[in-house]
Amino acid sequence: MRYIFYSAALFATAALPLFGAGNSPYIHTVFEYCPAPGQFVNELPEYTEGDTYEDMLSKAADELCGDRMPGMITLGAYGGYVVFGFDHPVVNVPGVYDFKIYGNAYISDRDNRGGSSEPGIVMVSADTNGNGLPDDPWYELAGSEYSKPSTMHGYQMTYYAPGDGHVADPDPDYSFITDRTYIRWTSNDEAAPEGYVMRNKQHTQSYWPGWVTEASMRFSGARLADNYIETSGNGTYFVLTFYDWGYADNLPNNEDRGFNIEWAVDEDGNPVMLDKIDFVKVYTGVNQYCGWLGESSTEVSGAEDLHPDTGSVAGAAADTELLAVIYCDSSVLHVRTSAGTMPYDIYTVSGCLAARGMLHNGHNMIGVETLPKGMYVLRAGSRTLKFMK
Repeated sequence: MRYIFYSAALFATAALPLFGAGNSPYIHTVFEYCPAPGQFVNELPEYTEGDTYEDMLSKAADELCGDRMPGMITLGAYGGYVVFGFDHPVVNVPGVYDFKIYGNAYISDRDNRGGSSEPGIVMVSADTNGNGLPDDPWYELAGSEYSKPSTMHGYQMTYYAPGDGHVADPDPDYSFITDRTYIRWTSNDEAAPEGYVMRNKQHTQSYWPGWVTEASMRFSGARLADNYIETSGNGTYFVLTFYDWGYADNLPNNEDRGFNIEWAVDEDGNPVMLDKIDFVKVYTGVNQYCGWLGESSTEVSGAEDLHPDTGSVAGAAADTELLAVIYCDSSVLHVRTSAGTMPYDIYTVSGCLAARGMLHNGHNMIGVETLPKGMYVLRAGSRTLKFMK
């Protein structure tokens, strides 16, 4: 059996021309489009018989390039991905969100716990070899789930194309599943070593990418914990709950504040200091099936550099030792450092000491549930950072 392994290998690129002067804040180039099998594959974007990989790459560019939210593509089930870039490097401006990725998540739960969250993991890369291609090291932007035991790092998953003689196997208990053994997959997770991308009656086209002729597709990365809740008790209503921060197609676009390049970590989870990035990769981060909703698949409808006119990396973070406030919610302040163990103090803006403790290399979670809402100052070593609770 032939395998095709999807990683950072470059296939081709597709771009739309820019109009006007200055940097565009929107996607300019789609370098790779490699969805995993899924119910929206061959529909978003639409596959036409005979289309090649280059044709589909161009169609993905038509959907994503040149505007804030020009269209939409699906990444399919776990691991499916897209790689894109802007017409300029995205500068890492310390302490602020650097770019946004737009999806189609929305709220459907009365308690605002979730709705259609289908989180995608985001990775970034800088063009260190200067060839304009995404063949340099990749770094994950460590979101809220990165350090949790429920997140599996080093996950691998392989999908197998249904053979010409495959016979559909409808589910006798759920009429909406027209083939429960449609596309088989295997993984290195001992708790769930195999399963199927099932076919449903809402989507009757092939779920296998029409331009992929290989017999299998393999993806790897991190896998986030399932984020769905079945609220009806009979399998008819699923709420896909929101993760706190740091994932594409996770929160509604108007509530997602974006991504901070300072979240970057290497394959061992160590903080990485990047003064700019040139390439962004998004891949579906969950492997779950939600009844009549089908498999969860990240959708991308555009991206935006939040400070496209910074102009150079002169104002970017250039410290070799990183200390950054990543995120603060009602109870936890997330701080990342590569400067080793050091004491910290938290002050109110009026100068009163509010808390103190020790920071350690990597991702730190500081409890701030007892602090009133407001602005605070974190002081550690020679660095002073403001944050809002």
